[in-house]
Amino acid sequence: MLFNSSVFLQFFAAFLLLYFLCRRSLTARNVLIVAASWLFYGWWDYRFLFLLIFSGCFDFCAGLLLGRPRAPGRRRLILGLSLLVNLSLLGFFKYYGFFVDSLASLFAQLHVPFHTGTLKIVLPVGISFYTFQSLSYVIDIYRCQQQPARSLLRYLAYVSFFPQLVAGPIQRAHELLPQLERTLTITSAMVGEGLWLVLWGMFKKVAIADNLAPLVELSFDRTPAGGPAVIAGALAFAFQIYGDFSGYSDIARGLACGLGFELRENFRLPYFSLDLREFWRRWHISLSAWLRDYLYISMGGSRKGPGRTYVNLFATFLLGGLWHGAAWTFVLWGAWHGAGLGVTRWWQQRRGRFALPPWVAWPATFAFVVTGWVLFRARSLDQLGALGRALLDWSVPAWFGNYVLCLALTVAPLVAVEVWQRKRDDPLAPLAAPAWARGALQGVLVLGVLLFWEKKSVPFIYFQF
Repeated sequence: MLFNSSVFLQFFAAFLLLYFLCRRSLTARNVLIVAASWLFYGWWDYRFLFLLIFSGCFDFCAGLLLGRPRAPGRRRLILGLSLLVNLSLLGFFKYYGFFVDSLASLFAQLHVPFHTGTLKIVLPVGISFYTFQSLSYVIDIYRCQQQPARSLLRYLAYVSFFPQLVAGPIQRAHELLPQLERTLTITSAMVGEGLWLVLWGMFKKVAIADNLAPLVELSFDRTPAGGPAVIAGALAFAFQIYGDFSGYSDIARGLACGLGFELRENFRLPYFSLDLREFWRRWHISLSAWLRDYLYISMGGSRKGPGRTYVNLFATFLLGGLWHGAAWTFVLWGAWHGAGLGVTRWWQQRRGRFALPPWVAWPATFAFVVTGWVLFRARSLDQLGALGRALLDWSVPAWFGNYVLCLALTVAPLVAVEVWQRKRDDPLAPLAAPAWARGALQGVLVLGVLLFWEKKSVPFIYFQF
C-alpha cells in the first residue's frame, strides 16, 4: 500500500476514526495499531505477513530469555540464535540469487561445471528495515542497554508500526516502546507539524521524485548518450532518490506525529554537507547510527589503533552497501563511501594545516556523493563500464536542452525551501513564517501534489531494500 495512493487515504481515514475512538485504552489502541499494520503490510502479499509475525514473536521470546539472569555462555547462545534466524531469513530472501549467480559466474570463468536449481524468490517489502529494528532490540538487551518488553502486543506494535514499517526510519526500542506504553497527548502543535511533514513529504515524492524518474530512466536505462547526459542523469538521480526517500521519511514522521508519536529524524539537509562524515550524519541517519552502533563499534571502532580504525570503517560501509541490494554495484558504492570516509578522516586529522574553505569543500563533497549515485543506480557492472566510456564522449543529444530545463524546474522548489531551512537552521522554518507566506507555500505544495497525484504510481525506491 503506497502512501501516494487513494487506497492509503481511505485506509488511513478509517484508521483515524477507530484510533480516536479507542485512544484512551492502551490495549485497544495497540491492538488497532498491530491489526492496521498487518493489513498495511499484507496488502502487497499476505504470505510475507507470516514472516513479519514470526520474526517479531521469535525476537520477543529471545528478549525475554536474555532479560533473565543467565550464564554469559547461554546469553551469547540466545543472541547467536537470534542473529542466525534473522540474518538467515534476510540472506535467503535477499541474497540467495546474488550468491548463486556469483558462484556460477566464478566457476564459468574457471571452466568448472556448476549446476544449481533455480528458485524464483520474491523479496519481501521492507525486510531489511524490520529485521534491523528487531535485531537492535535483542542486541540492546544483551548489552544491558534495554529492558525486555513484557507485553507481546506492545512489542509487535513496535516492530510493525505501519508509518515506518517498510522504509524506516529504523527505530530503537528505547525510542518507540515507551510511547506505546503510555497514554498519548496530541496537541495542535503536533497536528500542525504532522500536516506540514506529510504535505512536504508528499510534494517531494509525487511532484519532484516521480517527475525526475523518466529523466533518470532516459539516462540509465538506455544506451548512454555521452558525457553530458550521464552527468545530468546522475544529478537527476541524486535529487530523485533524495526526494523519494526523504519524502517517505517525512510522511512517516508526519503520520506518526498526528497520532501522538515521535519518530527520529532521518534526513537533515544532507546536500549542504561540507565533508563526507557530515553527509552521513545527515543522510539516512537511522541507518548510519545503526551501522555505527552495531557493526563499527562491535568490530572495535577506533579503539584498536589507526590502522584497524580504517579497516573497520571500510568494512562497515562495504556491508552497508551490500545491505542496500544484492548486486556488485552496491558493494562498489559501499566501498566508494568507505574509502572516501577513510580519506576524510585522515584529512581532518590534519585540517589544522590543510583545511578546505567552504566554497571548495561543498562542491567536492557533492561531486563525490553524486559520483557514488552512479554506482548505486547502475543495473550491472557492464552498464557501469558503458557509463564510464560514455564520459569520454562529449557530444550532446538533441533532447539534452529540454532535459536540463526539466531538471532545473523540478528541483527548484526543493532547493528554495531547503535554502530557507538551512538559513534558519530549522527544518520546520516554514511553520514560523507569516500566515500569508505559510498559506501561499502550502497552497503551492497542495497544488503540486494534486497535479501529479497517482500520475504514474511510482513505488518508493527504498521499498526494494
